[in-house]
Amino acid sequence: MDSSILIESFAEFAKNKNVDRPTMIRILEDVFRTMIRKKYEVDDNFDIIINADKGDLEIWRFREIVDDNSEDIWDYDKISLTDARLIEPDFEIGEEVSEEIKLLDFGRRAVMTARQTLIQRIKDLEKDLLYQKYKDLVGEMISAEVYQILGREVLLIDAEGNEISLPKAEQIPKDRFRKGDSVRAIIDRVDMVNGSPKIILSRTSGEFLERLFENEVPEVYDGLITIKKVVREPGERAKVAVESYDDRIDPVGACVGMKGSRIHSIVRELQNENIDVINFTDNMELYIARALSPAKITSMKIRDEDGRVSVFLKPDQVSLAIGKGGQNIKLASKLVGLEIDVFRELSELEEEDVDLDEFSDEIDSWIIDELKKIGLDTAKSVLALSQEDIVRRTELEEETIKHVFGILSQEFDKD
Repeated sequence: MDSSILIESFAEFAKNKNVDRPTMIRILEDVFRTMIRKKYEVDDNFDIIINADKGDLEIWRFREIVDDNSEDIWDYDKISLTDARLIEPDFEIGEEVSEEIKLLDFGRRAVMTARQTLIQRIKDLEKDLLYQKYKDLVGEMISAEVYQILGREVLLIDAEGNEISLPKAEQIPKDRFRKGDSVRAIIDRVDMVNGSPKIILSRTSGEFLERLFENEVPEVYDGLITIKKVVREPGERAKVAVESYDDRIDPVGACVGMKGSRIHSIVRELQNENIDVINFTDNMELYIARALSPAKITSMKIRDEDGRVSVFLKPDQVSLAIGKGGQNIKLASKLVGLEIDVFRELSELEEEDVDLDEFSDEIDSWIIDELKKIGLDTAKSVLALSQEDIVRRTELEEETIKHVFGILSQEFDKD
């Protein structure tokens, strides 16, 4: 293969891959120097001149002329007087011989290998550039188009034609995609899989919700309102704590917008996820009260030593504090960074409840103590929660809790 054809085809390939000129020249020189080392063992006394625009390649070998009987005659940078005069008859000892080496001198197989190496080097460079580009964009929101839907992931294509993955675990449970759909998500991470970068998106992370707020609320984008913390049950419910650095700006009102105009588009993007926007405060009691909204708290006791807080509510507020499937109390606990235990305050008119200690002949005392740790000290306070929520918040096993529910339920069935 002629050197001009090799270089021109490589230059065209590199151009299509958006490789800059200095990098392209460096790759060409590296590959040709590898060829030289394979044939001559060293490349110290070789110069390579490349003109990528014209497809020109010149390889020059430099050697010092020594006497035919010199001990240095076998050095890589020496040449005997006899051999030198075969190149040019009037050479003398001590002069330097400049000899041009043609690409074809390396042999057809070496040239074909060089061509494949050049293409592979560009592909490797392209992978590295893609990895670095998206690694720097982790946490940023992008839009990409769905082109293939698989069982465990949805494959998308970005504006530059790069393949991106949205795994099932990073999709909102209610997400339903079709080929050609435009999907918004954040870049969650970039993994190297078999030497190729795999770009992973997420629609379930708190950062995705943050980017949506930045996109829809100018005050957040401009930094006038800061999102302090986001906690989510993707597709179901989220709590967002916000703070304003300008006393004239109501952070909650600005995020929600007139008649919910700003937050509605975010809710739709998240498949009707219910979003509670909460005004952040350093006053922990007030922060906890806001986090448990819409429930109204009567009083509370914060236990910093074990990272828990006991909140007391009127009976009609308990279910509001706990929320559907325990979502509200679970998210509130994550938001404030404390495990919240709910206690109900009994009113005089409230239907009679039964203290858990009354069941000590049927339920082991250690089980009763475990329930009390999370604020459940009466039969009805236990039955008010789901079994799944009690499993999550205690050290009790599912079978044990089923047994407890059976005993407590029978007590009220008698009545």
